[in-house]
Amino acid sequence: MSSADSYDARVQAIKAYNQPILDDFRAWLEQSGLAEKTVRNHVDNIDFFTEYLVYNEPLEKLDEADGSDVWMFLGDWFPRKAMWASESSVKSNIGSFKKFFQWMGETGRVSPETVDDVLSTLKEGRDEFIEAAEF
Repeated sequence: MSSADSYDARVQAIKAYNQPILDDFRAWLEQSGLAEKTVRNHVDNIDFFTEYLVYNEPLEKLDEADGSDVWMFLGDWFPRKAMWASESSVKSNIGSFKKFFQWMGETGRVSPETVDDVLSTLKEGRDEFIEAAEF
């Protein structure tokens, strides 16, 4: 097995691992009474984050992500890779990350420390993330 095959196999395994997390997050959002468009937007935002998590080594699963991953995603990767990066898309992602990590904490998928780390990252980096997307 070549290293490319091994990489692809690991990426596919992580995507398969992440899918039930995304599905459960979608179900939770739907049960909370949000409009379908809002639900889809949050799930799409987190799904795009999963692409970042397997873009470079080390490849990470959703429940391994933390504030530094969110910082690198919103501060660097998202503005470079998303043609739709803008102030509104960054604000949308911030909202999605807040909901997602609070849900991950409530369901025991990540530690309370990870939730606090991500929420403080979003708060502290907000202006920088918006600025990065406007270039």
